[in-house]
Amino acid sequence: MITGAAHSSRRLRAAFLPLLLALSLSGCAGRPEGVLIPTASAAAPGEEVDIFVATTRQPSRDPGILFSGERGQDLEATAITVSIPPDANREIGEVQWPKRLPADPATEFATVRVEPVQTEKGANRWLSKHLPPSKRVLVFVHGFNNRYEEAVYRFAQIVHDSNAEAAPVLFTWPSRASIFDYNYDKESANYSRDGLERVLDQIADDPQVADVVVLAHSMGSWLTVEALRQMAIREGRVEPKIRNVILASPDLDVDVFGQQLETIGEDGPHFTLFVSRDDRALQLSRRISGSIDRLGQIDPTVEPYRSEFEKAGITVLDLTALESGDPLNHGKFAQSPQVVQLIGSRLLAGQEITTGGVALGDRLGAIALGTAQTVGGVASATVSAPIAVFDPDTRRTYGEQINRVGRSIENTIVSTVAQ
Repeated sequence: MITGAAHSSRRLRAAFLPLLLALSLSGCAGRPEGVLIPTASAAAPGEEVDIFVATTRQPSRDPGILFSGERGQDLEATAITVSIPPDANREIGEVQWPKRLPADPATEFATVRVEPVQTEKGANRWLSKHLPPSKRVLVFVHGFNNRYEEAVYRFAQIVHDSNAEAAPVLFTWPSRASIFDYNYDKESANYSRDGLERVLDQIADDPQVADVVVLAHSMGSWLTVEALRQMAIREGRVEPKIRNVILASPDLDVDVFGQQLETIGEDGPHFTLFVSRDDRALQLSRRISGSIDRLGQIDPTVEPYRSEFEKAGITVLDLTALESGDPLNHGKFAQSPQVVQLIGSRLLAGQEITTGGVALGDRLGAIALGTAQTVGGVASATVSAPIAVFDPDTRRTYGEQINRVGRSIENTIVSTVAQ
């Protein structure tokens, strides 16, 4: 006879099996360790990306790993330069991991320089050197199940592929990079709230900086919104320079998110969400978190989400229809060429998806992102990978716009417009 506890354990293991299979297909098996040892020959054919990395991880004795998945005692900072292979040798959205060391910079990501940053003045000097004319900083917070080097290389890919006009800052927190350490990672995210708040404060306090955009993925979304909530409690508001926060596949309880937003207040940053109803990682997270919806896999067209997003002024981009090489459908924001270019061309520039300069086809809910055809001057929604957009400022006028375009085009977009 199976006891309740044993039955629950069996169900949990059964829930893990599909994820284990997916991870076995997409994991880091066969990757060499120590990829962060600088490679002298990496100066050649590709493009270099300079990243400032702040971490709450414990330093590693291995110079090729730098930081482990354990919790450190204080913030540590490092300036890292990564070489990206020439565009002719890679696909946008992909990280070409070295098959062996030293890496071949013609076809693989390679580490060029690693320099510890010991003081706040050193961090300010790095920012001064790398700030673009926009004076904008992009802070990336990774998600669950990430090694230090994985976060570094993934962020380098995002910065390169998005053509981001921003100084790139990575905040990496202690993750043991194992699906069996979900609870450890969650508590490590909690452990890192003060560290991320400190980093955001220091960036915003720098008079050189005019604008801060935060991009967070998965469990990093929980950490990010918690740090902003703390900032609002401590200082009475979120730093005004933090104008835009992008949450990609947020592994965040929807009820908790609502309370966090209430504390942050109406004068807080503008939030943009990337959601996908076929996100298998979040499906599992939902099952082990009391069957409460995760923010990253909700359907934004149904209630109560439609009304709540409209009330809060949150823009939601539904990526469900996009195909990706990720069997978990959890990393579309970085692996889809359309999305990563959208991040660089619009969201990092502080442009909302449905501002006046956006084409009518975009307003109707299908962002073509370079693949749209033009029909009588109106962007057509007949694209292979549509992205549905639900924005509180324009959603009320969908019907009027559809009538104006005409029935022929309406038929092509009916599957992506909010019903």
